[in-house]
Amino acid sequence: MKTRTLFCFTFLFLVTLCYSQNTTNSTTTYFFIRHAEKEESNTKNSNPHLSEEGKKRAIKWSNYFTNINFDAIYSTNYHRTIETAKPTAQKNQLALTFYNPLQVNVETFLEETKGKTVLVVGHSNTIPRLVNHILGEEKYPDISENNNGNLYILTLIDNTVSDVLLSIN
Repeated sequence: MKTRTLFCFTFLFLVTLCYSQNTTNSTTTYFFIRHAEKEESNTKNSNPHLSEEGKKRAIKWSNYFTNINFDAIYSTNYHRTIETAKPTAQKNQLALTFYNPLQVNVETFLEETKGKTVLVVGHSNTIPRLVNHILGEEKYPDISENNNGNLYILTLIDNTVSDVLLSIN
């Protein structure tokens, strides 16, 4: 466990270092997460809030991202994604940018966020789909319903994309 945590912090440090030393702003870094645990007491509610466990995870994400200066934070317009993104947005003094994952134009999104560090909060099926589209390959499957700890990090330097999937629990 300590080795995984050390790896995660080392990787994030290197990503941040690469970003900060790039004077041409040709490095773009994306952090993609699924919303935290949602309230499941009413299975007919299509827009539930976070559960108590989910609220704790949202704070945990915010703490995890403490040393990352985000330029933008994107969220779908659902309680669970907004509540997951909000603590990080508040720490970065950013307003959330809402997006519709079914209507996102990936090329426009990439152009608008070029040279920035961006957090995107979505859903078990939309996050892998967006990551795969940026990668140009079907690499990642949908996230299982009991998994709220995947962190996909994509770094674009000029025309080269690198990716890593971390499990943060």
